[in-house]
Amino acid sequence: MTLKKLVKSACVAAAVMTLATGAMAQSVKLQAHEIDALLSGNTAVGKWDGAKYHQYFDADGSTIYAQKGARSTLGQWRVDEDRAEYQSIWPRDTEWEGWYVMEYAGAFYWVSKTTPPTPFRVIEGQQLGVE
Repeated sequence: MTLKKLVKSACVAAAVMTLATGAMAQSVKLQAHEIDALLSGNTAVGKWDGAKYHQYFDADGSTIYAQKGARSTLGQWRVDEDRAEYQSIWPRDTEWEGWYVMEYAGAFYWVSKTTPPTPFRVIEGQQLGVE
């Protein structure tokens, strides 16, 4: 193989690897059934406005939001099939608020029009102990 062909082959291989890596790292918006399967009976863990939280999503539609040093809050949650979004309503709210759930590079994110993507992870079952 000539040097010119070798360099060309190496460039093509590098381009293919770059495209493959880029495709694997694309963000994906979860569909309604995926959001339900991810959250139902499990706990989301992350930081909201700089404070650590745990939020449990019961299969009956109730949700508990817990932060260290604060009183837990009981709300309701659902998945909107048409919008493919998680929605919640809390005691002082008048309307349901919706969030898309995105997955990027193996991590999950809450996404809305008013806040930047907020990462979270999911742990199995009800685990409200915030450290």
